[in-house]
Amino acid sequence: MRVFTVLGPSQSGKSTLVEAISRLDGRPTTFDVSGTVHLHGFSYLDEPWCAVDVDGGGDALAYVGPAMAISDAAVVVVPPDPDAAVLCAPYLRLVEEAGIPSFLFINRMDSPNGRIRDIVAALQTYCSHHIALRQVPIREGEDIIGAVDLISERAWKYQEGQPSALIELPQSVEDREQEARTELLETLSDFDDHLLEQLIEDKQPPSEEVYELAAQVLQNHQLIPACLGAASHGNGLTRLMKALRHEAPEFNIAADRDEAEDSARAIAGFADVKKHIGKITVLRGLGDGVKAHEPLGGETVGNLTTLDAKTQIGALEAGQIGLAVKSDHLNPGFIYDSAAATPLPEWASSHPAAHRQVVSPAHERDDVRLSNALTRLVEIDPGLHLEQDELSGHSILSSQGPQHMRRVTAKLDEDFGIEIEAEAAGTAYRETIRTKVDHRHRHRKQSGGAGQFADVVISIAPLPRGSGFQFEEVVKGGAVPRNYIPSVEHGAKDALVEGPEGFPVVDVKVTLSDGKHHNVDSSDYAFRTAGKNAVREALPEAKPVVLQPILNAEIHLPSTFVGDLVPTISSLQGQVLGFEGNPNASGWEIFNAQLPAVAEDELHRTLASATRGTGWVKLQFDHYEELRGPVPASAKNKEMA
Repeated sequence: MRVFTVLGPSQSGKSTLVEAISRLDGRPTTFDVSGTVHLHGFSYLDEPWCAVDVDGGGDALAYVGPAMAISDAAVVVVPPDPDAAVLCAPYLRLVEEAGIPSFLFINRMDSPNGRIRDIVAALQTYCSHHIALRQVPIREGEDIIGAVDLISERAWKYQEGQPSALIELPQSVEDREQEARTELLETLSDFDDHLLEQLIEDKQPPSEEVYELAAQVLQNHQLIPACLGAASHGNGLTRLMKALRHEAPEFNIAADRDEAEDSARAIAGFADVKKHIGKITVLRGLGDGVKAHEPLGGETVGNLTTLDAKTQIGALEAGQIGLAVKSDHLNPGFIYDSAAATPLPEWASSHPAAHRQVVSPAHERDDVRLSNALTRLVEIDPGLHLEQDELSGHSILSSQGPQHMRRVTAKLDEDFGIEIEAEAAGTAYRETIRTKVDHRHRHRKQSGGAGQFADVVISIAPLPRGSGFQFEEVVKGGAVPRNYIPSVEHGAKDALVEGPEGFPVVDVKVTLSDGKHHNVDSSDYAFRTAGKNAVREALPEAKPVVLQPILNAEIHLPSTFVGDLVPTISSLQGQVLGFEGNPNASGWEIFNAQLPAVAEDELHRTLASATRGTGWVKLQFDHYEELRGPVPASAKNKEMA
């Protein structure tokens, strides 16, 4: 089975292309993964194929890596507009990082918004590999009615809903065809001395040799060929499929790219949880393949089925794609041998899940069910991350963006029967003090029988940022027995859980200097209570201040958008640290800044708008600094909740 991934920005016509290709020969079978990845199995020229269609948009980029990991080649669908080239930048970057053989398919050539050479030049900005045009259009007035293959030099006229018709090369396109063919051959000659010699001697190389060289260069991922077409009219599909059939590598190349060991038996690309069925994992066989009810990853595989989940199969052969049902131990993003699992290479990983929301069940009875459901979703969705808020104990679910979060919410409702409530994760404000304060507190309680007595003299003093909490005792003469001193420390920590403004107190040193005890009424509890109350009473006198967390932001974005981001960071009360070209991604910049954590959600919204959905950010806590101005009321309410 041959497998290829179809990528591209939203509204570029990916799904139209895949559906049209899969109908060329035979009835396709399909399988959807969380409504985001659509696998189409079909037959072309009596050979089995599978096309993996990944939704466009930044929220679906997490699925691109696993899709390429199970594929032999990728097709990036491109809008026919030079201004839209930047929307393809994330996909061109990903295919280059993966090192996967790739084609460009410039779609909707029935209504282009620019010249082909301008479209290719705009795309080249975001490609370190050379883009080689494999076809030139045949025009009739302003309309494109066909294309010329630059290797065979055959001209084809498009026919609505039918295969293109072979025609004589129109005289009007001869000069352009010769110019483009010369450019293609010169590009290919960079990788073959024999072709270079032929061109120097002004000899025309045979088409068969050029096709063979084109296949070799593609398989080594040394350039990216570009084809033309209009998927909605069925134009250019046969040429694309023939190029995939003759030039894309066999499946064993994908195994090498994934760094699979010789013992590897399968790649798990995707997984989903279906109502009334359970977990389903998409596998591609490697090596000796996979047999039903035999070990894989250290546990037994359940049933294996065809892509439509209707027909059981005894084994998944090398290169074949199928579904593993009731194999809960198999998770996407891993290469499996009989006994163990190995993660896919780093290029297959998703961008950081930066859209953080506190998730809780709409009905309290679903609390445990929601926890279990979120754990299962994180296992199958490479774009999700689950953590627990250290203060509130609530679940924080991080996704790729608002659209991704809406899909997760819908899946929890439809497949798990759980309604949820989600809100933005609160900012982790802290408090500290500015000055040293001495304070004495006496805890005395008598209610019949043994009472409670503890007297402590403490001082609290500020520490440098990031120092945390320190406790020291300088008690002399046994005023406070040594066995009670740890209780005073515990009490001080209890008091620092919530300061005068309602936030945890940090960077404070508490020193126990004196006190009194009673031989009968003193106890650990009494001294813990005294320590807690002493610190709590001293804090308001020590000039408390609220601290806000400051984040380091490493923003990846196409170079064309850098100028717009500088005022954006300033408007969020952030500081621009600098930016530089990304040495590993053509046409991309790495923009470094610091900004308050409270601006995190606004940064995501602004970045999506400013970069037309192409940019992404990696955030990391850096330090706390004093908050200027009042604490947002919403922050206080969340802390109290």
